[in-house]
Amino acid sequence: MAGIDETKPFVPLGIAVLTVSDTRTLADDRSGDTLAARITDAGHRLEARTIVPDDKEKIAAQVKAWTLADAIDVVITTGGTGFTGRDVTPEAVEPLFEKRMDGFSAVFHRISYEKIGTSTIQSRATGGVANSTFIFVLPGSPGACRDAWDGILKQQLDYRHMPCNFVEIMPRLDEHLKRG
Repeated sequence: MAGIDETKPFVPLGIAVLTVSDTRTLADDRSGDTLAARITDAGHRLEARTIVPDDKEKIAAQVKAWTLADAIDVVITTGGTGFTGRDVTPEAVEPLFEKRMDGFSAVFHRISYEKIGTSTIQSRATGGVANSTFIFVLPGSPGACRDAWDGILKQQLDYRHMPCNFVEIMPRLDEHLKRG
C-alpha cells in the first residue's frame, strides 16, 4: 500500500528550480514561487533558483551545470514545454538524459487531464536522469507546477514514501560508471 513509513527518517534533498521565460523576473515568477514554496515546505533545500530565456543552449548549460553540482540532487524546470516556436525546453534538456522517465510524463498527463481535460496534450512535460541527478521538465503555469509537485514529486522525493521512491535509488544512479 502506498503511503509514508513514519519509522524511516526524512532525507532532505538539494533541489534547483529553473524558470524558462523571456518575460518573467524573480519578482513575478509565480511558477517558480510555487515550486520554491513547496520544496521548502516539504523540508528540502532550495539550493538554487534562476530564470533563463527561451534559448536552447542557455537552458541546457544551466541544467547541465546544476547536474554537476554536488549539492543538487534534483533539477526542476518550469516553462517552455508547449508547441510555439520559442518553446524549446524539452529539446534543450532531453539530450542530457542518460535515462528517460516516460512514466513521469504519463502520470503528469493523467493528473493534468483530471483538471484541464484534453488541453493537457499541449504540454511536453518530461523527466529523466543525468549525472546522477533527477530532472523534471514542467509547464510554465503555477497550476501545472502544483499538480506535478503535489501529485508526483512530493511523494517520490520523500525517502519515507512506500512502496518505493527516488531517494532510495539515488546511491545507485551512477553504478554504470563504476569499474570492477
